[in-house]
Amino acid sequence: MEEEVRSEKRRHKTSESDTPPEYKKHVNTNPSHPSTNISVSHLGDECAPPTEIADNENSANRRALESDDQLPHTGPEDPNRPSRGYEYCDHTADIQVHSWGVNLKEAFEECCVGMFGYITDLTTVEPKDTFTLEAEGHDMDTLLFHFLDEWLYAFSAEPYFTPNEINILEFDEANFKIKCEGYGEPFDLQKHPQGTEVKAITYSAMQIKQHDKGCEVYVIVDI
Repeated sequence: MEEEVRSEKRRHKTSESDTPPEYKKHVNTNPSHPSTNISVSHLGDECAPPTEIADNENSANRRALESDDQLPHTGPEDPNRPSRGYEYCDHTADIQVHSWGVNLKEAFEECCVGMFGYITDLTTVEPKDTFTLEAEGHDMDTLLFHFLDEWLYAFSAEPYFTPNEINILEFDEANFKIKCEGYGEPFDLQKHPQGTEVKAITYSAMQIKQHDKGCEVYVIVDI
């Protein structure tokens, strides 16, 4: 029954020539790609939400965010940071995706691409196909969760779709609904390096922060 409900939400169309007209390269500030299995040295500030966000979390989540094995963090005050992008923040057992953009739409899109960037090297993915899906929640956190979860399901089941670009077509912030499409192709081990498996999206330490310079999103995924 659950699979039937999910399938009704999806529309998959394939075309070898359907490359998005305004294809944009996503910015990954991670010093090395996860699929290379190269250890990354710690530089600069820890990758954790601003103090006022972390203080709202319980002590267990704060310990996770403040762990010693985190990757460098870029904040809105960084003059060299692009207007949108993502990075990875390691901690004990999972990985935290930190994304940002000038609005929630861009931050959500980057977070999703960041999740797939941990699964494979996105430079090997060609935007040959288009995959459309919808997600909804009862608040912004559940919307983000279901948005990422729907895309993870699209990768984990037929057609094993792997996007390197996400475009949110409709973002209803009042009713917490998203309609979006991704550009990519089915995962192929002969072509796409196998990085780290993302098992599930979590609510642990999830944060959505809006400020005068844009939006920040923090999501921990189970690996």
